[in-house]
Amino acid sequence: MLERALAFEVAAAARPALPILPLEAKKLVFEAAGRRLIDGLDLLLRPGLLTVVMGPNGAGKSLLLRLLHGLLRPHAGSVLWAGRPADRAIGRRQAMVFQRPVLLRRSALGNLRHALAARGLAYSERTVRTRKMLEIAGLAPLARMPARRLSGGEQQRLALARALALEPEVLFLDEPAANLDPASTLAIEGLIQRAHDDGVKIVLVTHDFGQARRLADEIIFLHKGRVEEQAAAARFLTDPASAKAEAFLAGRIVL
Repeated sequence: MLERALAFEVAAAARPALPILPLEAKKLVFEAAGRRLIDGLDLLLRPGLLTVVMGPNGAGKSLLLRLLHGLLRPHAGSVLWAGRPADRAIGRRQAMVFQRPVLLRRSALGNLRHALAARGLAYSERTVRTRKMLEIAGLAPLARMPARRLSGGEQQRLALARALALEPEVLFLDEPAANLDPASTLAIEGLIQRAHDDGVKIVLVTHDFGQARRLADEIIFLHKGRVEEQAAAARFLTDPASAKAEAFLAGRIVL
């Protein structure tokens, strides 16, 4: 009986995980303080494309990421991963990095180790992944430095490295290079592009048109909590279909 149970567990572990993409939002609604901030939003995100989300302040970009990631629950509508609601297993296959990195009072090394330990990885695997990601992020010489004493760009690279060390299949990024100098922005974009090339689905919020041009395969333009336009990046940035998107790209106030 015990042998049969063990054989079942081994077979289950070897079975490939079900796909979690495409990611679909259906009639999504979110309200706060009596205001509807996400207003019946419909969205479909497919694998393979680096998706950039843009829009004026207050359009609902950060809220959308939190709803898709599962940090917030919608008041109406649904978020479906490959046709099914999120569960714990799906939650473990995605990650999110915020505009202001949330770092523990530990060293850079300790931040990565803690995240991997919380995920239940064995010590040997934690060691390998931690060393690899610190090298990739250019932070190996700062491994023993308290994370909160790093520069802003270094802290954001550490937050991104920590998320990528978990090997997510989908990574949500909320303006990860905001207010950083050009060199730090370039380093962050390099990590994002590398993750995309490795097959991670990237969903990135940015206000930076240059960053969108450098990274995006497709752009989603939000306005007043709805998807106003979703298009290939090259077309959107040169010939947007909607008047609101055209005004946004021209730097005009979007009403």
